[in-house]
Amino acid sequence: MAITAGTNLNSVPSSQKQTLSTNYLDLSSADNAGWGQQYVPDLMAQEAEVFGQRTISGFLAQVGAEEAMTADQVVWSEQSRLHISVKGTVITAGSTNGTFTVTGDIDGNVGTSAGDFIVANHGVRTNDIVLIASAGIVTQCLVVDADTAVIQVEPYDKADLTGHATGAGASTLLVVGSEYAKGTAYLNGDGAAADSRTPANEATFKSFTNKPIIMKDYYEVSGSDASRIGWVEISSEEGAAGYLWYLKAEADTRARFNDYVEMAMLESVRGSNSTVVDTTLGAAADSGVGTQGLFDAITDRGNVTSGVTGVNAATDLAEFDAILAEFDKQGAIEENMMFVNRATSLAMDDMLASMNSYGAGGTSYGVFDNSEDMALNLGFSGFRRGSYDFYKSDFRYLNDLATRGGINAAATTAAIRGVIVPAGTSSVYDQQLGKNMKRPFLHVRYRASATDDRRMKTWTTGSVGAATSALDAMQMHFLSERCLITQGANNFMLMK
Repeated sequence: MAITAGTNLNSVPSSQKQTLSTNYLDLSSADNAGWGQQYVPDLMAQEAEVFGQRTISGFLAQVGAEEAMTADQVVWSEQSRLHISVKGTVITAGSTNGTFTVTGDIDGNVGTSAGDFIVANHGVRTNDIVLIASAGIVTQCLVVDADTAVIQVEPYDKADLTGHATGAGASTLLVVGSEYAKGTAYLNGDGAAADSRTPANEATFKSFTNKPIIMKDYYEVSGSDASRIGWVEISSEEGAAGYLWYLKAEADTRARFNDYVEMAMLESVRGSNSTVVDTTLGAAADSGVGTQGLFDAITDRGNVTSGVTGVNAATDLAEFDAILAEFDKQGAIEENMMFVNRATSLAMDDMLASMNSYGAGGTSYGVFDNSEDMALNLGFSGFRRGSYDFYKSDFRYLNDLATRGGINAAATTAAIRGVIVPAGTSSVYDQQLGKNMKRPFLHVRYRASATDDRRMKTWTTGSVGAATSALDAMQMHFLSERCLITQGANNFMLMK
């Protein structure tokens, strides 16, 4: 009978008093899994959090609210402007009667033909007092005929409109009042077109709509892996902790999905020219795919500032003054919150610090409420300019290289540097409730009913824990159906 000795026995004698690979188990040995050596390593059980807070959600929670809905779309209306002011084109500066013709569309698509300006749309009527402004000239006129497709006016103190620009859309007309002769009537009682005040002006109905999108994700772990202990003590942003690795992976999936929910509300656009997307999502038309996120809503209905060429937006006082002038044209909301990336935040700090006469020397105590014995604080969280208050906050989503920060770095010409959001609430008519409501300018609508709440829905399937199926695994499912409502987008500013 023959006996064959094993080749990995640690009983090989040595002529010298020293540890050799032949008489102890190597820590790096794959066969021994590294646990056979006699020297115990210093095990650091806790996972190092090298990226700090990794989640970016929280922006919408600061500036908005959430409400339930039970429909496939949200429709809301917003107030139109109260006063009549239109862009137009001066066709003739004057005639034998000293009149002239102005044409244009109220929605800005100015043309050169008289048919571009429809009486039913522009709201200007005979005997209105108007101001015509162009080429640095302002002329007060009386409307002598507004029943045709053009508006004819007569200057009060000039023979004609000589000197006014005649280019397409170069003139602005503003109604400031009306004037009638003594003893004259403006209505004959029959509502005929010849009456100077007909037709009566109706309020412009402006409605907007958005639709929710369905977002899904899931995490899966086998029953075997869910029941084995690891040597790394994990912790997550959601508060999960322990030596079960699947807790870490499940928490990361949940945190990532929460970020997706917010990122989609910021970045999404409505479908307009993508039949492939329509087919993939089972939609009949482009209007059935996508949802309008914050950035697209501001680009579509709000204001965009690109700042100074080659420099971040709003880095000098002149750029901020231009922003204030634009807000003056809109709702003139006094308090605004700025969420900006790091470069823009620092540029604003430098701009504000330079306003101090001692800022150039690098030492200033009184303005920053500092003493000589403490570090100089050159950071600003808010400031007031004119009648506006601005509160500045860093926007992690725009800084993190794994989110929008990486997109900005790769597409600098289309980079988003920040967003200015009005504080407070707006009054709008809610189609679903049938009445005017006070709501934040930004709020999220999610699908919910007595049967199913889809705001942030999670459920578990499989045979691990509470068994629901024969699957030898645990599946964590995540779902949300929601859309963002951006009311009064004309009061927002996107900084590019």
